[in-house]
Amino acid sequence: MKCPYCGSLENKVVDSRLNKDYTITRRRRACEACNQRFTTYERLEVMMPMMIKKDGRREPWDRHKVVEGLQKACEKRPVSMSDIDAFVDELERRLQDLGEREVPTRQVGEWVMEGLAGLDEVAYVRFASVYRQFKDINEFMDELKTLLATRK
Repeated sequence: MKCPYCGSLENKVVDSRLNKDYTITRRRRACEACNQRFTTYERLEVMMPMMIKKDGRREPWDRHKVVEGLQKACEKRPVSMSDIDAFVDELERRLQDLGEREVPTRQVGEWVMEGLAGLDEVAYVRFASVYRQFKDINEFMDELKTLLATRK
């Protein structure tokens, strides 16, 4: 593993831990050249389905893209990075459990909104406003009314 500080390839593992689902290994490493410490994560690489976009294009699943979207929606909200990672881990499990080779992004977007509604309502509304591409304030208000109705 290349040191992010000095670029050396010589380092040693100081500590290893598994996450609670035993699917990710977190390793603390120490560079033998500059003595800086850094963390790496190992996760099992599984074949994820292709995403079918609205216009019919197909793209490979991109975890980073989903995490970035969630980070934007959750910006300045009490949602930690570990909450977002756990959210996306669950989303990936759900995709794998489907057993499909291709999944419409529309389905994934609905799952994200469903999960965000329980995670943080403000993040949900932010995500929904971009995902559903509200044309005016009335569409926005309709979404808020739906959210409020499901809370009762």
